[in-house]
Amino acid sequence: MRLIQYLNQNQVHVALVEDAQTVRPITIEGGTYALAKAAIAAGESLEQTIKSRLSDAQVDYQALIDEQRLLPPLTHSDPAHCLVTGTGLTHLGSADTRSAMHAKTQVAEEELTDSMRMFKLGVEGGKPSDNTEGSQPEWFYKGDGDCIVAPEADMPSPAFAQDAGEEPELAGLYIVADDGTPWRIGYAVGNEFSDHVTERFNYLWLAHSKLRACSIGPELLVGELPAHLEGTSRIVRDGQTLWEKPFLTGEANMAHSLANLEYHHFKYPGFRRPGDIHVHFFGTATLSFADQIQTRNGDRFEITLNDFGRPLRNTLRMPTNHKHEKTTINAL
Repeated sequence: MRLIQYLNQNQVHVALVEDAQTVRPITIEGGTYALAKAAIAAGESLEQTIKSRLSDAQVDYQALIDEQRLLPPLTHSDPAHCLVTGTGLTHLGSADTRSAMHAKTQVAEEELTDSMRMFKLGVEGGKPSDNTEGSQPEWFYKGDGDCIVAPEADMPSPAFAQDAGEEPELAGLYIVADDGTPWRIGYAVGNEFSDHVTERFNYLWLAHSKLRACSIGPELLVGELPAHLEGTSRIVRDGQTLWEKPFLTGEANMAHSLANLEYHHFKYPGFRRPGDIHVHFFGTATLSFADQIQTRNGDRFEITLNDFGRPLRNTLRMPTNHKHEKTTINAL
């Protein structure tokens, strides 16, 4: 079961995806957020709430795309109440990469980089077999709901950025109930989008490199997530494929379990504020930057993941004037 959100007469609507051409609206005001709150209040699953509110109408999916009416699959009316975060060094990558990583973890502890030490912690303790606490992953903050751009919309890169690179990822979407309990609504394809040149210069600049736009959707997968997921990340330039590579995600391809990543995020009381929503990126092992690709204005990112319907597509937009003007700070 997959959902989308879209605008109709400036109102947020949520719909069930029937196929690649058709969606069926769900009768509720307030989109996915209101739908999730209704399910929690009724003490029923999201699937049950969807079925009880499904309309008989049909909407042309392609028309929503052509008319730029798609929205991220979960939004809050106040973007300040949406927290966008993520974690890295979670994916094992291909068999060759995995083997190389394991080989590197056999060196003396004092020779390990911080990244390899973090990866080793995940491999050794990221999937606890019982209800115990697993290894703590890397964690980063991207911004509030204003940093999320809609599917098919432009992906802005600031003038001070040194790189504008895609990161094809799986994202978890959550709502915090009135009693402070986090509820996972589902999963979506994500483009976490980062500045890899800034990150590479010094790992302590990772926090800076992540404060960029991102995108999720267009579809929200409700229900159980397959353990093994295969997708394709692509960059299209002037109508031609510039770069393309498959990527793997899902728990079978990760050092951490999703439950462990979720625990270490929501263990903080500040992330259990009633009414808030959370978008949490689960990491990737595939980047065009690693293949020396330099993106430029007008490049289109396309991320496809099996079981998630239509691809997530965004066009990179860089400022025409690359001179960065410093913000004036006034003193009271």
